[in-house]
Amino acid sequence: MPLQTLNPLGVAPPFSLYSHAVLAPERYRWLYISGQVGCDRDGKIASGFEAQAKLAWTNLITILEGAGFGVQDLVKIGLLLTRREDVAATRRIRDEMLKGAAPASTLMIISGLAGPDMLFEVEGVAARAAT
Repeated sequence: MPLQTLNPLGVAPPFSLYSHAVLAPERYRWLYISGQVGCDRDGKIASGFEAQAKLAWTNLITILEGAGFGVQDLVKIGLLLTRREDVAATRRIRDEMLKGAAPASTLMIISGLAGPDMLFEVEGVAARAAT
């Protein structure tokens, strides 16, 4: 049985491509992914918001795939931005990277991340049928 996305009629529809809730059936394996920022394998932070966001997503997807999961297995994502003006770019990049998957999602605009040059962070929770 696959993950089931839920967008009940009693709640306003999602503002963009995400789901209000995702239900995982019994006997699923769970993967919790720490927040990923836009840094490369050498720890260098990418320059600019779009480069950081794409690299952070690439890092998250690499972790998913390394554990035998894919973007379609994401149940919940959390997006952290330091600038409100990056919301539209965040949604566009998220949609591009998720290739139609619509996990539950929270987007927060915060005063800062762990490093002063960091503009974006993404975390995720995934579930997949146990084999």
